[in-house]
Amino acid sequence: MAIELGKLGIWRHYSGVDARFAAEAEKLGYGAIWLGASPSGDLSYVDDLLAATDSLVIATGIVNIWQDEPADIARVYERIAGKYPDRFLLGVGAGHPEASKEYKKPYAALVDYLDGLDAAGVPVAGRALAALGPQVLKLAGDRTAGAHPYLTTPEHTRSAREVLGAGKLLAPEQKVVLGTDAAEARAIGRKTVKFYLGLSNYVANLRKLGFTDEDLEGEGSDRLIDALALHGDAETIARGVRAHWEAGADHVNIQVLNEDPWPAYRALAAELL
Repeated sequence: MAIELGKLGIWRHYSGVDARFAAEAEKLGYGAIWLGASPSGDLSYVDDLLAATDSLVIATGIVNIWQDEPADIARVYERIAGKYPDRFLLGVGAGHPEASKEYKKPYAALVDYLDGLDAAGVPVAGRALAALGPQVLKLAGDRTAGAHPYLTTPEHTRSAREVLGAGKLLAPEQKVVLGTDAAEARAIGRKTVKFYLGLSNYVANLRKLGFTDEDLEGEGSDRLIDALALHGDAETIARGVRAHWEAGADHVNIQVLNEDPWPAYRALAAELL
């Protein structure tokens, strides 16, 4: 992999990341920030984030294929990668059907999109693919630097590594809540996780991981929330992150759900970096 993400990164909605945030994350030792929630295709603010840091990688998690044409994204990629070599990773994906009226035959659309990126000169090593199921995971391994699974568990990471094989990036996202009051932490986790329980692709993947109808109904069982939004003190959460590494992840990007994320960022950097 030409782009070095380090072992630990941050996943955060793109609206919550500015140059000051990026500089502080780099100072703590995080290797990458993943800009979440389908950022707009011009990515004009990425230049500012990279300019404010020395080695931090900025990745998109994700550019939505229904939102921006590959030729347009390729020009954006060329602009950023030309100024900041090996510090920008273009994460792309198909999102989910409930959010995109254009959503149809997503696998074929992903193949076409990657063909478009090829034609426009975006290198395989400079892009990653959001992937959950084995077909798209294999596509990620064949046509990109690797896979960026979202809303998963170490069990998924283990099976994803088997599909990808060695030498391909596996960078799962993991939600965390720093706090030892289990009821309070679960309530924070549910605020975010419940949204995904209405999205068919995530629900299907969670079923494959062994979660039942009872786990998935309403706002999710305690068992589900505990798996998808790790909570506890920093040492406890760190064990959960390490479980992804032990299952084959190269890089884990944490999404802190606490209102003020910085205590968690600092505590987890001290535990894991």
